Amino acid sequence: MSLAAHGFLSPSGVEIAFLLVGLVTFGAALVTVTTRQLVHAALWLVVTLGGLAVEYLLLTAEFIAWVQVLIYLGSVVVLLLFGLMLTKAPIGRSPDADSANRPVALAVAVVAAVSLVWVVVDAFRTTWIDLDGPAQGSTEVTGHFLFRNWVLPFEALSVLLLAALVGAIVLSRKRDATAKKSAASNSAASNSATKSSASKNCASKNSTAARNSRSGKEQR
Repeated sequence: MSLAAHGFLSPSGVEIAFLLVGLVTFGAALVTVTTRQLVHAALWLVVTLGGLAVEYLLLTAEFIAWVQVLIYLGSVVVLLLFGLMLTKAPIGRSPDADSANRPVALAVAVVAAVSLVWVVVDAFRTTWIDLDGPAQGSTEVTGHFLFRNWVLPFEALSVLLLAALVGAIVLSRKRDATAKKSAASNSAASNSATKSSASKNCASKNSTAARNSRSGKEQR
């Protein structure tokens, strides 16, 4: 697609759809990192990843789009929700989800975004994709490039996700054990308090009975 055919002042329908979906995805990503409700953050992450899949479809990369749906929407988000359930994360607002390091996080995010945009623009400055033509992201070419050049990062990511799942299970078990110990100590303390109060009541009753018997003897 030449620059004269479709310029910035005369965008096509696909380019307009790409821009609108990108804005929605960007807004969902902002809500994901700014909300204080963990479950809502996970659900907005679904919207963000789904928007990225639509962007891949508009770029005629159907294989990458379906990989985005199957792996990220179908696996990573489900794994995240299971992690939230296993760690017993609060459903409502969580004060622990807020941090005082927001300025530092914002600075890092801005630097990362500017660097990524600069790298992409510098690498594909003179490259144009014919969005109205045949699909260029075929399964054969993409799979050949992915599993030959990026197979080690792909496997490292799977190991990282497995480690995250195991860590969530370990944290949930530690919390359960701590809760059981505290409950046992509380029950033991309450039992001892009940026994002591019962012994005090018994002693008071015995003393009262002894006094009554003495007073009766004196009256006789």
